[in-house]
Amino acid sequence: MTRAQRKIDHVNYALLTGQSRAHGLDDISFVHQSLPNTACAAISLHTEIGELSLSSPIFINAMTGGGGEATERINAALAEVAKQTGIAIAVGSQMAALKDENEERSYRIIRQVNPNGVVLANLGSEASVEQAHRAIEMLNADALQIHLNVIQELTMPEGDRDFRNALVRIEEIVKAVPVPVIVKEVGFGMSRETVQQLCSVGVTIVDIGGFGGTNFASIENERRARMLTYFNSWGIPTAASIVEGVEEGISIIASGGMQTAVDAIKAIALGANAVGYAGHFLKVFMEKGTEGLIEEIECMHEDMRFMMTALGATTIAELQRVPLVIKGDTHHWLTQRGIQTKQYSRRR
Repeated sequence: MTRAQRKIDHVNYALLTGQSRAHGLDDISFVHQSLPNTACAAISLHTEIGELSLSSPIFINAMTGGGGEATERINAALAEVAKQTGIAIAVGSQMAALKDENEERSYRIIRQVNPNGVVLANLGSEASVEQAHRAIEMLNADALQIHLNVIQELTMPEGDRDFRNALVRIEEIVKAVPVPVIVKEVGFGMSRETVQQLCSVGVTIVDIGGFGGTNFASIENERRARMLTYFNSWGIPTAASIVEGVEEGISIIASGGMQTAVDAIKAIALGANAVGYAGHFLKVFMEKGTEGLIEEIECMHEDMRFMMTALGATTIAELQRVPLVIKGDTHHWLTQRGIQTKQYSRRR
């Protein structure tokens, strides 16, 4: 099977398998504020992740590219959505274009459609410094995502089997490229220990990519003769992974099963600085087209302003300090990991 066909398969299987909503955010409840002392007009959605300044914490996370005209059409449409709504956008892994220059247009289209927007390049942890520079140049990118996808690769029939020295390569890229580097998981979550390792080599932004959204183990298992079903439930749920990352004082992007404005508000209240949507936005786009996805994002922005008003939080920084209660499996996970959840319920 060609790399291009595999990219198309990933899109189709992502739509087929959907999202499980096992991200743990349903375990989060807000402490209601009867006297919030604010107004919708006072709300600002501006946020910062590392050196990046964003008008909204919502962004279109890495999805596709490298699958010929089909993925070029998707990326062109998503770039138009990002342009019209003023949100950032990330591309799927650009390794396909680095190996076959004919695939470059499926990525370059994003910058062509959205010349002034915030665009994130994307490569795997196997990438070299030279490849990182090429990926950034291809998009005139504002940042580079380096994705970690060990479980996906192990489940993928033709995937990698050697993950040695990934941290060394990440450090080399961080030191060499002129833009911020975001290290992201692809749906299996990041532990506190992983974030500590990344911090030690100079990474300042992580996308925890928690369990509970598009499941790349399930997708790759659909492509296998002998399924590795034990990987289908493998990973750290998004809510728990956000808290694990926040413990290390690094800029956090929350992703993994994000579907609603409520999910975004809860993720930010747990400590995330931005929230990435992929599977949900892809589904809305496929069902309702470009205008439908633009309307979805605009409604999400309005809902976020309503909820922040109810919580008495006029900024993202204030939202990160509102009191909330952590229940259920997320509470159990964090308690077992030695993280005190009472600190969240007693914030003022």
